[in-house]
Amino acid sequence: MDKAPKYTVERLEYIEELVGENKKKTFYVDRPAPEGNHLVILSFGEEKVVVNMGILDEEKIKISKRPMPVKFKTFYSEEETEYTDVEYTPNLKRPISIIDPETTEEIKPILYFDEKTNEVKGKCKLKPYKSYFVFEIRENKEEQ
Repeated sequence: MDKAPKYTVERLEYIEELVGENKKKTFYVDRPAPEGNHLVILSFGEEKVVVNMGILDEEKIKISKRPMPVKFKTFYSEEETEYTDVEYTPNLKRPISIIDPETTEEIKPILYFDEKTNEVKGKCKLKPYKSYFVFEIRENKEEQ
């Protein structure tokens, strides 16, 4: 468990229904934490991602009024690339998520056994000439 990520990224299950001309999504959390669950809400638009923070407290969601500023780096390649720094956990939870902004779906890692480290790891195949949104949760060292 020492190598298990302290924070993980997990996409919530949801159902979608039409309400008039709009779509309504209802999200589900399987086992809400008694102290509340921290939420990161990603809204994908053309050429941008808006990030809001929230907390699920019992059956209420409290969402920040203003989007959070995000630091980011651009990852671009003209060749097919593999991103291989994905640590394996049995439930596939990990501190980093690579998202296709066109489909808003996560790029799932392909598992392999690393004989040098004697560990199961994962790698994600990234297509050339395509943008990806990479989201990582890091521990704030200043709060300790």
